[in-house]
Amino acid sequence: MFSVLTGTWSLGWSVGVFVLAAAVTVVCSVRLATLGDVLADRTGWGEALFGAVFFGLITSLSGIVMTAVSALADHPSLAYSNAVGGIAAQTLAVVVADAFHRRANLEHAAASVSNMLFGCLLVGLLGVALTASFSPDVTLLGVHPASVVMVAFYWGGIRLIRDHGEPMWRAVRTRETLPDLPDEEESVERGGGGLWAEFLVIAALVAAGGWAVARAAEFILDGTGMNAGFVGAILMGVVNALPETVAAVAAVRRGAVTLAVAAIIGGNCLDALNLVVGDVAFRGGSLFHAAGSDELFLIGAALVMTTVLLGGLLVRQRRGWLGLGFDGVLLAAVYLGSAAVLAF
Repeated sequence: MFSVLTGTWSLGWSVGVFVLAAAVTVVCSVRLATLGDVLADRTGWGEALFGAVFFGLITSLSGIVMTAVSALADHPSLAYSNAVGGIAAQTLAVVVADAFHRRANLEHAAASVSNMLFGCLLVGLLGVALTASFSPDVTLLGVHPASVVMVAFYWGGIRLIRDHGEPMWRAVRTRETLPDLPDEEESVERGGGGLWAEFLVIAALVAAGGWAVARAAEFILDGTGMNAGFVGAILMGVVNALPETVAAVAAVRRGAVTLAVAAIIGGNCLDALNLVVGDVAFRGGSLFHAAGSDELFLIGAALVMTTVLLGGLLVRQRRGWLGLGFDGVLLAAVYLGSAAVLAF
């Protein structure tokens, strides 16, 4: 059994493991949406903050493990492109979730100060990562100083969002706005200990799926000769984004629209920190300086997509292009265009 885990996998075995791990991730993510909605009420954090931090962390576990495993295996391009490609794919998850919310554009219904601040935090984290690639190639104990800066930036951002107090402006309530209200009937079904235990078990399964996907991706890359940026950003990135996508759709169907958007944006912020995980795990120097043109292109695409999403949250278009809103159409166009560039 141990040799199967550590030995060489055939291309067919790798593809099978890749698909199976993705399926397990989907099943786990559906249940996560229910648990996240109830625990958001139990903790008193609310859907936006709980979704972006705790829920975002659990749904990002597969991506964190993928990045670490790829970096340890001396595949820095896979590690970097998975982290950044996951952000792009997860931002596209807003479009998928929006398709299941027919009352109005999802960004209209889920607009909140916290969600927009998390979007700003994500832009800042991506900006630091991009700047690091053009900074001096130095490390301290094998870690680039930008990794420390990114962790501090994230921590400071969380503190600011949690403690920002009374906002100077707020999203106007409309008939389509779904407020974050506790579900009294469901919140008393089970004790908090049981809910947290199930939450953590699912987290372990999602993390194990991430390990399996990363290992399979290495052998798919070796067996097919495909572009590392494409494998990391599109194949691994899509699986990386599955927990947020499925959980967001399930949350929307439950009426927890703020949780759905918060999980995506918060998960993206944690995926940006995947670059820190990869930098620590990569023993060949700075992960930021191992990034090639494909990886830097992906950061640019992720920044554009995040900016478009923030624009959608600010404009709050009720109805839009193709029933998705201008931001949904633009997000799909940018992602598909980026995938085409990486493929060819």
